[in-house]
Amino acid sequence: MSLLMELRYPSVTELERSARALAARRPGLCSLRQVGASRAGRPLYLLSVGRAERAVLIVAGAHANEPVGGATLLALAERVVCERRLRDDTSWHFLLCADPDGAGLHVTPAPHTLLDYHLGFFRPAGPEQPEWAPSVLPPDRLPPETLALLGVIDELRPYLQVTLHGTDLGGSWVQLTQDIPGLAEPFGKSAAELNIPVETGASDAAGWPASGPGVHVMPAPGTDLAYLSMPDDARESTWYRAHLYGGLTAVVEVPMWASDLVDDPAPHPAPAAAMGRLARRLRQDARQVESVLTDALPRLPGPAGPLLRAARWALELVPGLARDWVRPPPAETTMAHVGSVDAFGRRLPLRAAAMLLRVLREADDRAAPGLEQLVGSWSESFAQRFRARWVPLEHQVEHQSRTVLAAARHARDGAP
Repeated sequence: MSLLMELRYPSVTELERSARALAARRPGLCSLRQVGASRAGRPLYLLSVGRAERAVLIVAGAHANEPVGGATLLALAERVVCERRLRDDTSWHFLLCADPDGAGLHVTPAPHTLLDYHLGFFRPAGPEQPEWAPSVLPPDRLPPETLALLGVIDELRPYLQVTLHGTDLGGSWVQLTQDIPGLAEPFGKSAAELNIPVETGASDAAGWPASGPGVHVMPAPGTDLAYLSMPDDARESTWYRAHLYGGLTAVVEVPMWASDLVDDPAPHPAPAAAMGRLARRLRQDARQVESVLTDALPRLPGPAGPLLRAARWALELVPGLARDWVRPPPAETTMAHVGSVDAFGRRLPLRAAAMLLRVLREADDRAAPGLEQLVGSWSESFAQRFRARWVPLEHQVEHQSRTVLAAARHARDGAP
């Protein structure tokens, strides 16, 4: 039985097994090779389909808590093998998992509720994320996963890199390092057919110009970002590496749970007041988690592991982000944008609390039961506030796959 039929996300081991089987089934067309190793020594594999010089690179698993990319990658690889027209003049290359160490720490392959998802949550601190590391670390301190990804981009020189991402609750959107004219229409049509809302005001792309609903184009280097306090700048990430070779990157986000509250383009009637309330709640929620951390820290064995480092990293983002939110908002602030900020403001301290809870449970610390109640309460209120509804896994994969294929087609047709 397939993983999609079982309604669960593939593990890194299952990704590797499926890729190896595909390469063995079509040895003249497919190849699988190791292109690097993680900090813990786990291999990084690249599956290639076709031999054409013009290349598309698909990256899955850049964020450990976004497992849909692996399922989409397998579906795309199978489709490229089966449909010759897709590889007539293009080779396709699939980095199975950019962060296998992180994927091994995120342990909710088949969540039934947001609480299930958060009880097994892991997302590394920024400097430990393969795509983001170049934006916060000097070149001589980049992790091996980042170096491997950069090496693949330098070798393939793809006209398009697509990195497969996902959000826990919200809608679907695309981030582009350069516009792909024509992409917005098939992206929006696919989302509508599969009943997935388009997140028109995604906080990840705050202040970015849009080429269509939910399709955001990264501002040019040298322009100010909406959230000046954020330490990582997407324009310094691995996403821009393809530009050295005349290519571009598309980041395709799809939700696990959908909310129909994130696609309202109407102007918000009082954005400053709303953003002020969200900033205050963000600080209050973070303080609750910090209080538990401060109390428990002397009892925890050292040195800090990846879960604790990540929880502290998330909490360190809060003060600056709250200051950003109380700056005068743009006059055209939409209901969708405020809703997206609301979701992000709930998400950040909840993730910190969830990762800290895992640390406390491992240490059998007395603070764990109280923190577990908080994680449960916050998960439930998050789901209720946004009327969360599960997006069937096959719909997540189908929408992400369609968007990738549309991006590849339109980027190729628009290339010089």
